[in-house]
Amino acid sequence: MADGEDREEPRRFGAVAGMALTVGSAAVWGLAHLATGRRRMGWTLLTMQASLVLIGLLAFIVGPNWLLGLVVRAGWLTGLTTVLLGLGVGWAALVIRSHLMVRPIRPGPVARIAGNTLAAALCVAVAAPMAYAARVASLSREVVESVFAQDPPGWPKRPEDPWRNRSRVNILLIGADAAPGRPGVRTDSMTVASIDPRTGRTVLFGLPRNLAHPPMPRGPARERFPFGFTGDGPGSPGILNGVYQYAEDHPETVPEADAGERGPSLLKRTVGRILGLRVDHYVMVDMKGFAAIVDAIGGVTVTVRAPVVYGKYDEGHISPGTQRLSGAAALWFGRSRTGGDDYIRMSRQKCLLNALARQADPITVLHRFDRLAHATKRAVSTDIPQSLLPDLIELADKVQRARIESVQFVPPLIDPAAPDYPMIRRLVRDALVKGSGERRRNRHEPGPQPSFGPSAGPRPVSLDDACH
Repeated sequence: MADGEDREEPRRFGAVAGMALTVGSAAVWGLAHLATGRRRMGWTLLTMQASLVLIGLLAFIVGPNWLLGLVVRAGWLTGLTTVLLGLGVGWAALVIRSHLMVRPIRPGPVARIAGNTLAAALCVAVAAPMAYAARVASLSREVVESVFAQDPPGWPKRPEDPWRNRSRVNILLIGADAAPGRPGVRTDSMTVASIDPRTGRTVLFGLPRNLAHPPMPRGPARERFPFGFTGDGPGSPGILNGVYQYAEDHPETVPEADAGERGPSLLKRTVGRILGLRVDHYVMVDMKGFAAIVDAIGGVTVTVRAPVVYGKYDEGHISPGTQRLSGAAALWFGRSRTGGDDYIRMSRQKCLLNALARQADPITVLHRFDRLAHATKRAVSTDIPQSLLPDLIELADKVQRARIESVQFVPPLIDPAAPDYPMIRRLVRDALVKGSGERRRNRHEPGPQPSFGPSAGPRPVSLDDACH
């Protein structure tokens, strides 16, 4: 018989040696085959395992962002789920086959029970992680498909460089509150994250919910409100947090969008006109859903500067100090206005979002992924297309390593009842230019640029400094 050809050797293993080879075969594929003379199959299995390990090491060396870029694509996630399930089943079958090859020919009752029990335990040990990983992949696909938008018609599946020739990427972050007994949705928290795609430097521009008569973008909305948004009658004040629901209730103001998309579309363009920026995408989080997300990762640690009233009927308060808040407590920390005002609440909300983003480490997310995925599907909506996710992951990594600053347009600089919108646009431009060293590109808006100072406007403040 040729060297290396399969040749079954007489079974000569005792109960202990057989169980040891079964355990070894679960860790090193093909070990039992080699021990019993099945060299060709043994080396094939060993080569397959070595190849999988090598692929894993290469992926680790390339970096987690590359892996994340793959596993946020629905097609890849479907394939990954299938591969993981197949791997789990195949690995368990290999354990069983190895046990049958190396067990004694006529084992005693004790040896037979011990060997079978060991093989069953090993099957569970190798298949369970694969099943869990397949579950995570399947849930990830559900999240991607339910939260993120389908690619628009004609949208390239994988743009080579979606930020090409772009100095900023602007994403509107919305905190929405649909309270019982109050019709519609109110966008009580609105922040634009303006990101430099080259460096990751980010400036958060916070807009008060009660900015009066916000200027409307071109189109039917401006034709209806040529001098700024005035609301839907006496019971609906013309402030910024009413734009979303107005668009949903009046389809004619956003005729190009479908139900559920009119509000975000008009709000994005309205906020963009206020700030003088092109808002690329939005991400909206329902406030009650936000509490579920916090609970899903086991709470969030924040530094509370002053007591915050807890509960709708002043049921208690959140004491000052650094502490870990549950979802319900975090919700009240972010939404309570008792003892403060909208602007203090805006500051707390930004600190809360910053803390949550920094504390949601990969191990915590993986450990609680099931709950987190279900909470995310209920709480989050966005118009970010699925094919853009890999590029956004790379951008998010830059943001995490860069400085995040915050600018809020609040009194005394900006009076929400009579906002100076040209000043807001100038301050936005100044904040971006001064922080990044870029030259001013927009030459269409007249007037001198204000310098940051005690009487001129808000200086961009590090979000980490503002929250501690």
